[in-house]
Amino acid sequence: MQEILGTDWQQVFQAVQLIFITGASGFVGGHLVDYLLAKGHRVRCLARSERAGKSLSAKGAEVIRGDVTRSETLTGILSPEDFVIHLAGVIEEKGNATFDAVHCNGTANLVAEAKQAGVRHFFYQSALGADKNSWSGYLRTKAEAEEIVKHSGLRHTIFRPSLIIGPWDGFTKKLIDILKLSPVIPIPGKGMAKFQPVYIKDWLVCIGNVIENPDSYVSTYEIGGLEQLTYKEIVETLSRSMGHSRPTLNIPMGLMKLGAAVIQSILPSPPVTTDQLRLLEQDNICDPKSIEKDFGFAPVKYEEALKEFIFG
Repeated sequence: MQEILGTDWQQVFQAVQLIFITGASGFVGGHLVDYLLAKGHRVRCLARSERAGKSLSAKGAEVIRGDVTRSETLTGILSPEDFVIHLAGVIEEKGNATFDAVHCNGTANLVAEAKQAGVRHFFYQSALGADKNSWSGYLRTKAEAEEIVKHSGLRHTIFRPSLIIGPWDGFTKKLIDILKLSPVIPIPGKGMAKFQPVYIKDWLVCIGNVIENPDSYVSTYEIGGLEQLTYKEIVETLSRSMGHSRPTLNIPMGLMKLGAAVIQSILPSPPVTTDQLRLLEQDNICDPKSIEKDFGFAPVKYEEALKEFIFG
């Protein structure tokens, strides 16, 4: 595994296209690395920890140790022919890894380095519902990061996906753990906020199109599956797919937020945060045919995806 500190990488890089990825050790990033390597691409990943770096290196990716929130670790890591894919983000705040630090400052740091290097293309993974006026810190900072990219002068593509599901996704794993242990299906609030689950395989095809034809995708794209499902429908579909038949129990959102706030003050990794509960109070949807219109294919339905990656 390679270390960046003290190394002049501009003298080391060859003048070839390279796909540079942040957030490569996460759910989406891990699948992307596997996908790109399988297609024969040269992949270089930014890794914060030695453990993440070793895991990525074992897959066949090149690794540079660094952190988007620490600008000094990014100096000289990019070259003009690079295709940058910026996935680094947090769904919950832990210590110094706040929404502002990672989404806003981290993106600003990477954009500055990308501009300095004059990279070929810059991809940013935002989120459906990103809004600078949102009461969700996650969505607010995603929108602010979008603005940084849009005003950078770089050729760029922005994805705004709804809920991405697939092997190892944290959302589905948490639900499965709850369904295995609980005699009822707990539903925060009324559970009527709508989502558009998109299968990771479909997301990969979308970004694959961008990588192969970046000049055709210089814009912002909302990415959603075929179905607009309420949170309650998502949980009930998962429960049914697991062969469970259990009643639902609606828990008042105010009570959920109070409990989450208390647990957050005690545990370093709470099962749910108040900000995540806020995300369950608003729709997270787009045109059901968004992928078909922008990328030319129809994504799979939620239950079909579940059957493939959980029970296939």
